[in-house]
Amino acid sequence: EWWQHIHSYHIVCPSFIHMSTTDDKTPITVITGFLGAGKTTLVNYILKEQNDWKIAVLENEFGEVSIDTGLVAESMDSPEDLITMDNGCVCCSVRGDLIRTLGQLSKRRKDFDAIILETTGMADPAPIIYTIQTNPKMSDHYKIDSLVCLADAKHIEQHLDEVKPEGNVNEALHQVAFADKILLNKLDLVTEEEKGRVKERLKSINQFATIIETKRSVAPLDKILNVDGFNMESILNVDPNFFDEEDDANKKVHNTSLVQSVGIRFEGNLHAQWFNMFMMDLLRDRAADLYRTKGLLSFHGQGDTKFVFQGVHEQINFGPSQKPWGKDEERVNVFVFIGKNLDRAELTKSLMECLYKEDGKK
Repeated sequence: EWWQHIHSYHIVCPSFIHMSTTDDKTPITVITGFLGAGKTTLVNYILKEQNDWKIAVLENEFGEVSIDTGLVAESMDSPEDLITMDNGCVCCSVRGDLIRTLGQLSKRRKDFDAIILETTGMADPAPIIYTIQTNPKMSDHYKIDSLVCLADAKHIEQHLDEVKPEGNVNEALHQVAFADKILLNKLDLVTEEEKGRVKERLKSINQFATIIETKRSVAPLDKILNVDGFNMESILNVDPNFFDEEDDANKKVHNTSLVQSVGIRFEGNLHAQWFNMFMMDLLRDRAADLYRTKGLLSFHGQGDTKFVFQGVHEQINFGPSQKPWGKDEERVNVFVFIGKNLDRAELTKSLMECLYKEDGKK
């Protein structure tokens, strides 16, 4: 089928493959952002100033350039070395295998409210997400909670406009596109007008991410930790106003980026086979261009079962929602696509062709 067997549910002949509870798992928040956006300041705030959360901060090196080392002692020569802070938080520099580090941390994971994975030089978090969701040693202990992008209000536009050599990705653009939450930082350095323009720009790329305003990286941790942004059910919380036709208005201004978010909603029951074929074709042809996808679905022949999915590229978590369709609830299918070169009209037409029709014809 078109979804990976992470959490899957066969539509035509319902049967659970594997759906373990996530309540007992330690949530991992992945934080991305450019050098200078304020990640070191944010980590310092978490480890030294706040006392409400016990957090394990893993600083991960992805590029050849060493990450911010203001906090992590350079003498640490193995990932097992954790620096314990006065507030009970710990910090560790992952210089090698992230899986090994998380494996070693699993024995102590219940000491922490959350794990923050701070990354530098990584545009696409898909490999990390895939590993944590599919490696049994990881998925038994951890779950991805959300992707948070730390953006410097003063310089983010400059990063977004940066033209990369052919074939190279614009990391800032990708980080914004993948995010569940965007921490818009350094607001004390911009005017209200500049702030408004930056927020419009971020919304034109990813209108489904929540923008949280911060100064000097003092972030409200309850808004970025344990938010369950990667839960399949998160589609149920999307503001219906996001699906208005007007959301195409901003895209003409910055169409050089070609990265945008598209929301589609329509009534009716989907034909399971036709929808499966559509998704298989879409993921085969366009997986690399689809950064984040979410969906809420009603299928013909499945009674009151409400289906939800969310994914990164071709890695899709799919299954029945915890709540069925209400007796008088309108059967509205909802789709969110964030990615590159998306044609809203074409996607809408293709999806509506998957609706079940009594005569059986498309």
